Amino acid sequence: MKSYTNRLDRFISQNSIYSISDTRLLVAQKRIIVDGVVASSNQQKVTQFTHVELDGHCLQNNKPIYIMLNKPQGIVSATKDLKHTTVLDLIDHPLKDELHIVGRLDFNTTGLVLLTNDGAWSRQISLPETKLAKVYEVTLSKPVTDEYIKVFQDGIYFRYEDITTKPAHLEIVSEYQARLSLVEGKYHQVKRMFGFFQNEVLALHRVSVGTMSLEGLEVGEYREFVVDKTIG
Repeated sequence: MKSYTNRLDRFISQNSIYSISDTRLLVAQKRIIVDGVVASSNQQKVTQFTHVELDGHCLQNNKPIYIMLNKPQGIVSATKDLKHTTVLDLIDHPLKDELHIVGRLDFNTTGLVLLTNDGAWSRQISLPETKLAKVYEVTLSKPVTDEYIKVFQDGIYFRYEDITTKPAHLEIVSEYQARLSLVEGKYHQVKRMFGFFQNEVLALHRVSVGTMSLEGLEVGEYREFVVDKTIG
């Protein structure tokens, strides 16, 4: 389902027998109900989730869906794939074909994947300006030292894009494990940052995005949740 914002008169003309010019009279006659309230203007906004009734008949009653999935290894972050199981294949929801993925994970990366039919929300939480922290648990082939902490905080230069990564917080969990918090998502960023030290990432698991966390969700499981509109 694509996100959109429309004017009420255009919406009525697209979803009924009435024209744009007819809508002014329909509003004056109080025949249009928008989100449970009599429409006040033929120019008021209608989004994909606005409930609209005309003469007691429902013209639109879409509901936003927000799902978090604990993605297993070897699952494709896609809605369709001819060769591999996708994250959508793991979800049993009557409206799952309307969902799109917010923040994909690599084939072998595990953890939190968000899916929704709310395009405005997914765009907003994906904006760099939103600065949502994405937290990863990382397992490495070589020991992690305190030197990594300062380098990740200062930022690492990526020659190909000619950019320096934003400050990232690294916590050393054990000799070969670390917890990394980022506010951006460049291509293979985590692997490339550890690649600066020639330290191969053996396992990567995303545990949270902002306040949205996998806590209590087993591998391969999913659940619907209520979004925090203060972050998107």
